[in-house]
Amino acid sequence: MTQETFEAEAERARGRPRRKAAPEPAPPPPPVEAAPRRARRGLGWLVVLLLAAGAAALIWNYWGLLRTQWTALQPSQEAPAAPPPPAVTIAKPLVKEIVEWKEFTGQFVAVDSVDVRARVSGYLESINFADGQIVKKGDLLFVIEPKPYELALESARADLVQSEANLELAKAQLDRTAELRKKNYATEETYDERVAQVNTATAGRVGAISAVNQAELNLAYTRVTAPIAGRVSRHELSVGNLVIGGTTGQPTLLTSIVSLDPMHFFFNVSEADGMTYKRLVAKGQLPSARDQKVEVEGQLMDEKNWSMQGHIDFVDNQYDRSTGTIRVRAAFLNPDFFITPGQFGRVRVPMSQPHEAMLVPDAAVVTDQSTKLLFTVTQDGTVVPKPVELGPVYDGNLRIVRSGIEPSDNVIVVGLLRARPGQKVTPEEGSVDKAAVPKL
Repeated sequence: MTQETFEAEAERARGRPRRKAAPEPAPPPPPVEAAPRRARRGLGWLVVLLLAAGAAALIWNYWGLLRTQWTALQPSQEAPAAPPPPAVTIAKPLVKEIVEWKEFTGQFVAVDSVDVRARVSGYLESINFADGQIVKKGDLLFVIEPKPYELALESARADLVQSEANLELAKAQLDRTAELRKKNYATEETYDERVAQVNTATAGRVGAISAVNQAELNLAYTRVTAPIAGRVSRHELSVGNLVIGGTTGQPTLLTSIVSLDPMHFFFNVSEADGMTYKRLVAKGQLPSARDQKVEVEGQLMDEKNWSMQGHIDFVDNQYDRSTGTIRVRAAFLNPDFFITPGQFGRVRVPMSQPHEAMLVPDAAVVTDQSTKLLFTVTQDGTVVPKPVELGPVYDGNLRIVRSGIEPSDNVIVVGLLRARPGQKVTPEEGSVDKAAVPKL
């Protein structure tokens, strides 16, 4: 029994009329490429699903980022308060009577300096000083063997005695000849000979006296003494060495001496500074350094204060062509011999008469290219920069302000790195102290 027959019988048994079976359609021809096409269609759907999932993930992340940024831009009731304006220290310019100075670096030089050399030759017998000690003028320094010069002196004295005897004999003969000449017992020629003998003997005596003096001088030169007072250097020769003396050639150098009080201080002044000083002299504001003693102050290289008082006593007669400077000399007292020749130091020369000036700390000056500025603070705390015209540095850490600010202005002296033009600041009162300039 076929399947259709079985179904018809079952329908009749249930009392239902049997439907006629539709004619079975002819089976379609089997598709040749059905399986590969279905595989490609499934792969395409898979790619579409993957792309859609990736796009959805990107949209979700972008939306989260937008929400985060939007939340950050919204004002929050718990946001911290804005910081207060930065604190700075302000002070009014210091107004006082000052003298403007110009500082120069130079070197101390001894007023007198002597190379001690022997005037006579001989072997060095003794050294009578300690190297580097202070000596006075006339102190004995060296002794050259004196015995040969003592013998030379004795010989010269003997020659002097002989010349004096010859002179006495010549004078006696001249006297006798003169008496005989009066009685015509002696010829005129004989008388002239006696006169010549007296003159010759007189000249011989003078020569003998000179020889004695020279011998005494040479003997004295065997004792070498200090020609000036000061500090002596080391001895150049030891005892027993031969000393070559004399006033020509190359006499032996024994030692050297330099004076210590007073001291000269040499420094060079540029043409610009020299002309500025000369203009002030021409206006009658300063004394001439060539005609008067200009008072100056000096200090050593390790000093902060100007502890030495001196004066200019010499200005050279021309400028050095190679350096464009002129040499100037000042004199300073050195009673305790603290300064040693050759030391470097500094000197300051007055460049004005006493006058009132405004002073600010040199560290408070701001440089904007070629413009010098001072930062001031107004009543409402706003920073206002002001261009200023400056003078020289005064007393090492203060700057003279010629124009640009008023004595009532509040100048920022501490905290310049925290101040900006037009910015609000919190000012704190301070003072301009020349002894201790505040640091930034």
